[in-house]
Amino acid sequence: MTSVLITGGTGTFGRAFTRFLLDNEYSDRICIYSRGEHTQAHMRAEFGDDPRLRFLIGDVRDQSRLRRAMESVNLVVHAAALKRIEVGQYNPIEMVRTNIDGAVNVIEAAQDARVDEVVALSTDKAYQPVSPYGQSKALAESLFLAAANTIDKEIGPRFKVVRYGNVWRSNGSVVPKWESMIQGGQSYVPVTDPDCTRFYMTIDQAVELVWEAYEVHEPGRLIVPDLPAYRLGDLVDALGVKALVTKLPAWEKKHESMDDTKCSETARRMSVQELREALSA
Repeated sequence: MTSVLITGGTGTFGRAFTRFLLDNEYSDRICIYSRGEHTQAHMRAEFGDDPRLRFLIGDVRDQSRLRRAMESVNLVVHAAALKRIEVGQYNPIEMVRTNIDGAVNVIEAAQDARVDEVVALSTDKAYQPVSPYGQSKALAESLFLAAANTIDKEIGPRFKVVRYGNVWRSNGSVVPKWESMIQGGQSYVPVTDPDCTRFYMTIDQAVELVWEAYEVHEPGRLIVPDLPAYRLGDLVDALGVKALVTKLPAWEKKHESMDDTKCSETARRMSVQELREALSA
């Protein structure tokens, strides 16, 4: 495997996966496919203008651009998505255009370009979804898994899906948001419900899961990890502040599930001390 394309490549996962590929010398050509010229410029500088990186401006809504970007690519990792739940609640059509239509475009472009393998990233929000974000990702999962069943596995592309929990400290997630508020002088953080639980997953675990999907798992698999979980009220305690309790909106669950056997309410519960250690790591 010599050439990789990462959609949404300038995001938290894309940068971490790129670092993993470079550090292990797994690829001599890594294509970063994303919409933002400024984030691409920052990433180029972050990686010291490494000659193995290629930066391609493009949107997953544009199939022809995807098709061109996938020329001579062996592995596509599809990380691009609209992810903010509250944004999707107000803009569901945009969620459809990126998360569903974008999935169709990735599938068809990969087929046309004769890519060897596609690993698509999904979310625990896709299981029994209650939000446009979760609903769009659930259908995207179905699209990739159906594509795997209609393609000759010896020819490719071979499609696989990994389902994530909340990635700790990822862009827009609760920890950096709350830490920013605390650094700004606030002694409290807004909490929808202190008894909400969420899965805990580090970015290194996310990278390893995708690489394992590529190297080990058969096409047509939905790969679901075993993860611990934490209570939001315990996270507030670990941060040493108070909770300003709001109300859990209809488009968020009190507890998340990976599948019918893995729920954040019944998963191993992280202690306040464990959360403090994770915050200081």
